Amino acid sequence: MIPAREVAVLDANAEALGVPRKQLMESSGNAVARAVRDLADPGAGVAVVAGRGNNGGDGLVAARFLADYDVTVHLLGRAETVSTRIASENWAALVESETDAREVTDSTALDLGDPELVVDAMLGTGIAGDLREPERSAARATNESGATVLSVDVPSGVDADTGEAYAGAVDADHVVTFHDTKPGLDDLDATVRVEPIGIPEAAETFVGPGDLLRLDRDPQSHKGDHGEVLVVGGGPYTGAPTLAARAALRAGADLVRVACPEGIAREVQGFSEDLIVRAFAGDHLVPGHVQRIAALAAEHDAVVFGPGLGDHEETLEAVRSFLDVYEGTAVVDADALQVVPEVETGATLVCTPHQGELVKMGGETDEDWRERADLVERFAAETGHVLLVKGAYDVISDGERTRVNRTGNPGMTVGGTGDVLAGVTGALACVLPPEHAAAVGAFANGRAGDRVLEEQGYGLLATDLIETVPYALRRAEDE
Repeated sequence: MIPAREVAVLDANAEALGVPRKQLMESSGNAVARAVRDLADPGAGVAVVAGRGNNGGDGLVAARFLADYDVTVHLLGRAETVSTRIASENWAALVESETDAREVTDSTALDLGDPELVVDAMLGTGIAGDLREPERSAARATNESGATVLSVDVPSGVDADTGEAYAGAVDADHVVTFHDTKPGLDDLDATVRVEPIGIPEAAETFVGPGDLLRLDRDPQSHKGDHGEVLVVGGGPYTGAPTLAARAALRAGADLVRVACPEGIAREVQGFSEDLIVRAFAGDHLVPGHVQRIAALAAEHDAVVFGPGLGDHEETLEAVRSFLDVYEGTAVVDADALQVVPEVETGATLVCTPHQGELVKMGGETDEDWRERADLVERFAAETGHVLLVKGAYDVISDGERTRVNRTGNPGMTVGGTGDVLAGVTGALACVLPPEHAAAVGAFANGRAGDRVLEEQGYGLLATDLIETVPYALRRAEDE
């Protein structure tokens, strides 16, 4: 079962793997045509009501495969307003082949004739809310036609995730959906068939550019809407918490604060005027600091806990105490990781160990990434936390679903790249569910490293990654 938002993610990831969207549309249109053949005999009248997006494009393709039917295609609007290139190309193919293809410029006057079957290809999985014109009038004509109604992917006007039928929705008798069923289809009073269209399994397994579609920004947003991150770190090391904090800013967090020992506070502040430093007494974290840090953490959307903290016994005890009382979202990294399995916590944790740290936590690893993925999934289920296990292939799992990230290169063995990853993931955890934050964080961190390698070769620095993170999180349509 696949939620509506995941459809676009999979399509984009499949394209990145070399399976273009036009090929997927060809497959889905063919699947619609097969469904038509099961519902009506050759020669029967078929009306295809097509919207101006890719759902409509599926219907246009289907019409090409139904040459032995009496097919009429009704495009809801003028051809020049079709919103995607591949749908437009399929419309042009129908016109050139002299199919009965009509532009509907007044939907209130839509005449479907007397078809035996109507193909509803108006709106797909990405649409929610009451139908508006021209789809509203077209849906009314479809419902009143008396014909058998076959909807493409989801009935137009029905929420693919909830099954809610909005005002004016198509009342379908049959639905042909693609790749996997959608959550809202289970409750429909319609026959649902699922058709494979050639999306490779790798599009679900490997994190790809489609996952960046999860990121969006409201044009009316204000400071703080995209997250406030608290980085708790430092003591033996000053660079690590600073790298994580700067990376969180570059990954889109609106505000980043660093809680660190007063002995290094001025140095941390000196790295960047964009950081807000909250110093605590002494030269390392101790249990006496936890109450204040927990109160500060509660004012933030996510915490990055661990960069540069060190493994002093008092520090590890402080980590235990913090996790015991904290109930928010935290990315746990570096030495702080080793205490996670010992603590019952109400917090939502994303743990970012390398394979050595994973073993220290009690997990297992393997040289083969497939075996490692199975081991990580089992350990994530055991701990109840999201794991992002770093390696040549990063493995991300919440214990139920496991993803693998292949971006990155050997130049990223340099110190500090893990701190950058923790900061990026912390920023993303403010706006995404933890498993998606971890997957997108791993993809972006590696993509930034690949960009730096391409531009300057090996010898990259963690600071190079930070400056490249905004590029790495940029979606294709924004470039």
